[in-house]
Amino acid sequence: MGAVIRPYGDTTGDGMVQVSFTLPLIADKRGEGAALQLAGKMGIDPAMVVHAKQIGDGHTFFVVYGRVNHLVEPGKVVVAERDYPLLSAKEVNAGIRAKLRRKLVVVGACIGTDAHTVGIDAILNVKGIAGEKGLEYYRECRVVNLGAQVAVPALVEQARAEKADAVLVSQVVTQRDAHLHNTREMSAAFREAFPAARRPLLVVGGPRFDELQTADLGVDRIFGRGTTPREVASYLVHAVGAR
Repeated sequence: MGAVIRPYGDTTGDGMVQVSFTLPLIADKRGEGAALQLAGKMGIDPAMVVHAKQIGDGHTFFVVYGRVNHLVEPGKVVVAERDYPLLSAKEVNAGIRAKLRRKLVVVGACIGTDAHTVGIDAILNVKGIAGEKGLEYYRECRVVNLGAQVAVPALVEQARAEKADAVLVSQVVTQRDAHLHNTREMSAAFREAFPAARRPLLVVGGPRFDELQTADLGVDRIFGRGTTPREVASYLVHAVGAR
């Protein structure tokens, strides 16, 4: 039997957790009672409201602290492991030259109504993020950043015009699962527009994606929060080589 662990709050293994949520109630005793009722139904017992702040007409943000009896089994946790080596910029450039004998063409965008370009810019723009240069820095990459609110048909046409090897899409807006709907629409459009052998790699990223959903969403790779340009560049070299 594998090891089991409990959450930690004040002392090791005490099972204490802190959760936050919003209820469509005003910040009064009844509102706090409703928050405690919800916490109880979530298995938090005993629970206490440690923060309550009204955030608009008839809505309150709550923070609840309390104990749960659930156990965590780390040995049963399933994650998307990185199945390719992490390369230096020199190795990325050399890998592209060896495998393609031309520049790797990357088209990036935020699709649908998403106007949050910080993520895609961090991966593509030369300034990069966290001390790492973006894909524009790589000598053997040609980057076309289409920016925000790009319609899927326009993305498909631009990828075709640029003869893209990979299409990178960032999705931050997640209300009503917009990021999932947009990604499925994009995947379907590319599969309809390109023969399988000529379809660009489809890569999506954003803070609310599950990296294990590639098959469900019809993409080749999903990157979550904290992804760096070097990780993406290394993946592209690996995936292009596998093709």
